[in-house]
Amino acid sequence: MKAIVAGTSLLRSSLFKNWDEFVVETPYGKVAMSRASQYFFLQRHGKKALPPHMIDHRANIWALKSLGVEGVIAVNSVGSLKSSLRPGTFIIPDDFVSPWNIPTFFDYEMRFTIPLMDAAYAQKMHHICTSMEAETVMGGIYIQTSGPRFETRAEVSVLKKLGDVVGMTMASEATLSMEYGLPYVSLCSIDNYCNGVLKAPLTMDEVDMQIIINGRTVEAILQTILGEGF
Repeated sequence: MKAIVAGTSLLRSSLFKNWDEFVVETPYGKVAMSRASQYFFLQRHGKKALPPHMIDHRANIWALKSLGVEGVIAVNSVGSLKSSLRPGTFIIPDDFVSPWNIPTFFDYEMRFTIPLMDAAYAQKMHHICTSMEAETVMGGIYIQTSGPRFETRAEVSVLKKLGDVVGMTMASEATLSMEYGLPYVSLCSIDNYCNGVLKAPLTMDEVDMQIIINGRTVEAILQTILGEGF
């Protein structure tokens, strides 16, 4: 069994509307889930669409582990720190930066993990995306900020020296998955240039429009995964 975990790009999606819905009780709270065939679906923002800084990632990943999930296929919305990474394209990160926000399941025991994105899952995802002619970059560095506001121009000028894209959820989710030994891959949907990358000011209207456009491609990719397997 594998889990598809998605956020902003699929908040309006009807792709999973006919799946069986249920709730998992966890030590961290209740988690709403859906299931069909060999896949689970988790909307990381929940039914109430919680903002990113309020998501309980420990509850989400604990729920997946308790259900016997063997790997996580994630979709994350990001902003681009590089002019060469255009909105409308995708990137599959092979590393991340998040030293200021590190959730863990090991608050009360001396256990350490070495974070590593799953290379085999990344190759599978890249193959699926390229076979569908979705412009996808293999490899890159994801930087996680806490949100919910976007980054300032000054912050972006610093962050673009450290990585390629910025988001608010993936590093936390990936870290916890790795602590539980769950292979994890993220398909990052580039929805905008980060604040200050271009001279023109960033607006939420253009971000929202690109999220809708990218969401259609994400749905097509996930439909292929559900139909052909991963």
